[in-house]
Amino acid sequence: MSGVTSGTPAHCPLLVGRTRGKNRAASFVLDTSILATLLAASSAPTPLYPLYQEQCSLSALAVTVVFARTHWRCCGLCLPPERSPTTWAGAPSWRAPSSRRPPPWSSFLASADSAGSLTAARLLQGVATGAATSAAGAALLDLENPRHPGRSALANTIAPVAGMAAGVLLSILLVRFAPAPTVTVYVLLAVLFAAQAIAVVFTTETAHRHTGALRSLRPHLGIPPGARRTLLSTGTAVVAVWALGGFYSSLGPALVRLVAPGAPQAARGMVFFPLSATAALTVWALRRAEPLATATGGCLTVLPAAALTLSGLHGAGLPAVYGGAALAGAAFGAVSQGVLRLLLAPLDEWDRAATLVAYYVLSYLSMSLPAVAAGAATQRYGLGATSHAYAAIAALLAAAALTALAVSRRRTATARPATDHLR
Repeated sequence: MSGVTSGTPAHCPLLVGRTRGKNRAASFVLDTSILATLLAASSAPTPLYPLYQEQCSLSALAVTVVFARTHWRCCGLCLPPERSPTTWAGAPSWRAPSSRRPPPWSSFLASADSAGSLTAARLLQGVATGAATSAAGAALLDLENPRHPGRSALANTIAPVAGMAAGVLLSILLVRFAPAPTVTVYVLLAVLFAAQAIAVVFTTETAHRHTGALRSLRPHLGIPPGARRTLLSTGTAVVAVWALGGFYSSLGPALVRLVAPGAPQAARGMVFFPLSATAALTVWALRRAEPLATATGGCLTVLPAAALTLSGLHGAGLPAVYGGAALAGAAFGAVSQGVLRLLLAPLDEWDRAATLVAYYVLSYLSMSLPAVAAGAATQRYGLGATSHAYAAIAALLAAAALTALAVSRRRTATARPATDHLR
């Protein structure tokens, strides 16, 4: 991955369109709600997977591929535009994206009734989610209020997990009480997206429109120099917790069925809810904690989460599976909160947006690719053996992340006395 030049020029076009006052607050709330709704739409199919498997005779591999399609396209569509030197208002500058507004077509949703059409629908949903997630996340960074530093990073962390929890809960309620839940859930989400798309039209743009913006929209993934070391030291932790999230979101219902074959439909779909709900609560509870300690605590929590989940396969039953999911959610929230704050806090406005996108790409790949590998392994070795291997790998990743975070903490502690001496 190639880097991008850091440093914000004296006349940065991104700063021209800043919104202020009530309009900025309204835009902040809208962009946060868009992030939450996008992830709600991505998690809503989890309780529906058992229905799809029965109706379409889907295998475990097919379910994970359908699940992963959204996140693969998210990775492609959330890449930031390439920045290249240009001239703006007589001074050197950088080309900015032509808009931070989530595109109106991001409200596209589709329902499907076969493996092929399910995959296509999730692929199209991934296109919409990738484009809108990157735009909304960057807009939240643009709308940072100097009086409340860190609020944008908090919104970028808590909105996705809160949205995932809400999407799962909505879908479970519809499966239980609504007719045709595989259609109703998407109709309701489409109505919400339509309302948000209309509201976006009336918000103030946070990126300045200027010549060359269309050409600058060519996807270009880069990690700013100021974030590279931090991302290297925390990347393994991100992979570990997002991979756990991908397992519960795609194969969680099948795991519940394996542990408790007589469990009702709602119990299977509900397994991802404790993970996402606990993650949201953890992000909020640790919003003022020291970020490196928060990320370290999250990695430590992966180990009992994996062990508790596996104990469900050895007689502990559904309480252990749900408890493991809740602990995995605590790990997810702590690592996400800590890592994002570590990454974004020392950067300027340009580099924050690029770093956020790099974080999203790493997260989506970590959630989808291991899940597909688990689906393939389930076909060959069975879900029980695959669950053991998956948990062991997640634990090893968490242990490696703990080592990297310890080195980072030691480096920071060593550098601090030198800095104090210079002062």
